[in-house]
Amino acid sequence: MQGKKKLNWQAIAGIVILVLVLMSAIYALFYLKHDPVLTDMKDRLQGTSLAHPLGTDHLGRDVLTRLLLGGYQTVGYSILALMSAVIIGIPFGMISGFKGGFIDKIFMRIADGFLAFPDTIVAIVISGLLGPGIVNLVLAIVLVKWVSYARLVRSTVLSEVKMDYISIARINGLSSRKIIQRHLLPHIAGNVLVLASLDLGKIILLISGLSYIGLGAQPPTPEWGAMLNDSRPYFQSKPELMLYPGLAIVGVVLFANMAGDFFRDYFDVKKEVGK
Repeated sequence: MQGKKKLNWQAIAGIVILVLVLMSAIYALFYLKHDPVLTDMKDRLQGTSLAHPLGTDHLGRDVLTRLLLGGYQTVGYSILALMSAVIIGIPFGMISGFKGGFIDKIFMRIADGFLAFPDTIVAIVISGLLGPGIVNLVLAIVLVKWVSYARLVRSTVLSEVKMDYISIARINGLSSRKIIQRHLLPHIAGNVLVLASLDLGKIILLISGLSYIGLGAQPPTPEWGAMLNDSRPYFQSKPELMLYPGLAIVGVVLFANMAGDFFRDYFDVKKEVGK
């Protein structure tokens, strides 16, 4: 019998950092001392001060306020995209694996079409077709990511329905809905949580990267990737303008991956759960 598994500091740190980022962004959203989009050319490119702890950008906007709200945009929309992909992928994978037959064949052809190209390339193409904007970018990421969760759920269901306990449940008269709820969902939950926790960092990088090239959040919306792009012309004179959002992206992705590694070890997932 295995001993009781314990949380380690990586998981705690990763979860706490993500929660703190969201709480800080929410605090800034409701208790703003500075308007994040109001320009003041008299205060442009100012250094740190009591009024502006991280200084101001090239348009005189408070960097700290925009950095906190950028976390709200980047991390918040990443979580939204992730949850949407999971909510869409689980039913598709469940039905495909449980029912099989013609439905499964159609799903596999659709999945093969999405998986034929890297996630980033497909997201760029879809975002370009839909047009720039954070909402369109989130939609593009959902269209790319749901397939991974559907395939994961499908493979788990296909392996579980062959087990004796599923046959016994059917003999005892359990409906398909009850079999899914009582027996299949508990097996799926752990694998989906692992993949989702590992995917969060990837989605944050995807949203930041595509916002950096102009396909995501549009000016003057504060978003970490967009802030990097806005600060690029001033890198030599004010490198901290790029340093702050860059460190924020690296830090959040790092702690998200640490939490994902913990969940992977905790649930002892030995098969590949991502592309």
